[in-house]
Amino acid sequence: MKGHVTLQGKVWYAVIDTRDAEGKRKRKWHKLPDAKGKREAQTACSKLITEMGSGDYVEPSKTTLAQFFDRWLKHIRPNVSPRTHERYEQIATKNINPLLGGKVLSKLQPIDISGAYATALESGRCDGKGGLSPRTVHHMHRVLYSALDQAERWKLIVRNPAALLEKRDRPKIERKPVPTIDAPTTAVVFDAARERRLFVPLILATLCGLRRGEITALRWRSVDLDSGQLAVVASTEQTDAGAIREKEAKSGKARTVALPSLAIDELRRWRLDQAEELLRLGVRADDNWHVVTQFDGSPLQPRSLTHVMSAFLSEWGMTLHKMRHTHASHMLAAKVHPKVVQERLGHSSIAITMDIYSHLMPNMQGEAAAAVDVALRAAINKRADDVG
Repeated sequence: MKGHVTLQGKVWYAVIDTRDAEGKRKRKWHKLPDAKGKREAQTACSKLITEMGSGDYVEPSKTTLAQFFDRWLKHIRPNVSPRTHERYEQIATKNINPLLGGKVLSKLQPIDISGAYATALESGRCDGKGGLSPRTVHHMHRVLYSALDQAERWKLIVRNPAALLEKRDRPKIERKPVPTIDAPTTAVVFDAARERRLFVPLILATLCGLRRGEITALRWRSVDLDSGQLAVVASTEQTDAGAIREKEAKSGKARTVALPSLAIDELRRWRLDQAEELLRLGVRADDNWHVVTQFDGSPLQPRSLTHVMSAFLSEWGMTLHKMRHTHASHMLAAKVHPKVVQERLGHSSIAITMDIYSHLMPNMQGEAAAAVDVALRAAINKRADDVG
């Protein structure tokens, strides 16, 4: 591959000789608007030849980031859940496009992205009332990184500019201690909820660590009260449009959760009450029914559960998900190994569990040091006795 430069008016061009798939010679002209002299034009021409020879060259395009997002969102739709696609679309159109959507995709630089994140933190809210939270900007980075990664694979850009950002230039999230309540307060909450319909979902979150979608998807066929176990095999997902679907458990991994005796007792009681309730409606209960239902036996929507639980738990500064955190805090306070906590909560790795609940384990280091100290002192004393 050869090339030379030529000046047309006040603009330098690189003229590069290539061959098509049939071996026929073709000549391509490439505008070099940044070249201010022949030497710079020759340098740019050499760079173009190198990139074209190595396969790193990307044809110039006026496609903007916003236009590319439209294409990318259509591409990923079959591969993600409706709720995930909806969330990606919201972040792309409402948070990223107002800041970067007009940029030409191939000309997007790390400095542009870094500046957009700074602006988002300062004044990125759609209602004009200040900046976005660091967590939201972190989600912006994840969506942008994923989209640009696809653009690189499609050869629309040479490399992903979001991947070139230094870590200090990326959004940072400061983890705050998760709010929980102690066992005595939990007992008070249970007493207040016992005669309410929300008592069973409260039990499932607080004693079993189930997520909202796992609670609303749970069916009696997954609950074995005789062996004292339930299987988390599905989760219910609800989009902003109100569509509801049942999907596999988070991370695609089912898990088995051992039931405390209190949970077994309450679930046995509720199963009888639910069966009687359904009989009054002329329906015979079976294992296919959801554990948590509305008065007419229909499944409860995830957002409806959130609304009801939030209103009830507000007195204690809690939500349904915070009661799941409370379950973890009770286990760790009882010195249950974090690996067991991870498996019970369904985290994909123990690192996630340790990261979220590290503030609840302040004594683990001290206990470990004390255990090592006791073992070594015993060994040292034994050796001294043997030598003596």
